Amino acid sequence: MFDEPNQNRSSAIAAGLFNPITGKLLTRTWMADQIFPELFRFYQSAENFLDKKFFYPQPLYRPFLSAEEQNEWMGLSSSEALKPYIEKVLTVSTYSNQVFDSFGGIQLRQCGFLDVSGFMGCVQRHLAANQCIVFEHFDDDQLVVHADEVVYKSCRAKKIIFCNGIGSLNSSRFEKLPIRLLKGETLTVELDEIPELIYNCGVYIVPLANKRYRVGATYETKNLTRDTTEAARMELEQKIKALIKIPYQIIAQDWGFRPTTPDRRPILGEYPESKNVIIFNGLGTKGVSLAPYFSAQLVNWLLGRGEIQPEVNIKRFKSLTSKSREVV
Repeated sequence: MFDEPNQNRSSAIAAGLFNPITGKLLTRTWMADQIFPELFRFYQSAENFLDKKFFYPQPLYRPFLSAEEQNEWMGLSSSEALKPYIEKVLTVSTYSNQVFDSFGGIQLRQCGFLDVSGFMGCVQRHLAANQCIVFEHFDDDQLVVHADEVVYKSCRAKKIIFCNGIGSLNSSRFEKLPIRLLKGETLTVELDEIPELIYNCGVYIVPLANKRYRVGATYETKNLTRDTTEAARMELEQKIKALIKIPYQIIAQDWGFRPTTPDRRPILGEYPESKNVIIFNGLGTKGVSLAPYFSAQLVNWLLGRGEIQPEVNIKRFKSLTSKSREVV
């Protein structure tokens, strides 16, 4: 593995939130019934394997914004598809000491957060102890793809897996790969008291360490400056003030680019005309949730034990041509 930790900006600032009911319309996230059981199995297994705590299942509370929304969810709560994820629908203000919830809210289960930095640090240390990781820039120009192997400097392998997020945009090899930048900004805040649950409405408030919390995130596709912005700070402050009553102090503001795709689905599989070059990219805003399930699917496919499902298979992009570098 080749990695540049200081370049993993979106992972470094990620709150690691996982939530099966998302979006403005509060719908069940895509493939939740398959993805969430694997998410829990994988991270709990990883904690045991790495002997470290970084996975925190925790209920999430989303206040209703109107009586109409409350009535709608009273009806939706009986849906068999949603029942596994709904702890309870509250029709009266329940956490009014901490949030604005005049119309009550929905309390969800199978939610929580991953300490992304802690998890990545554990994995890096494990790989380093086994001499399986190099902390340096991967120079794509030095990669040679043969018919039956790939060669990079002194390394030889049957295949290479590119899971480098927005890094693919800096390589002429992947100029046709449909990865798009989605900028996100977050705030780190200190709260005067500990929230009873994870609160999420317009913004999320997820625990860090030392009484600090991550608040986010913005979704920006046009202003892609590599820095924080005053506009994002104002947007996040406006939303946090509309959600919580707890006094807070802003400690820091951060930014990062998420790798997204036109249809908001990951990209897995062989890059055209380069069967030894494998792509695992485009996890967007839900990397913590999607990575366990689809990394397992990719591994099973590589070992000949299954297929890559059409919704995430790289072959779905007809615009990808055979313009990748020729095999030698």
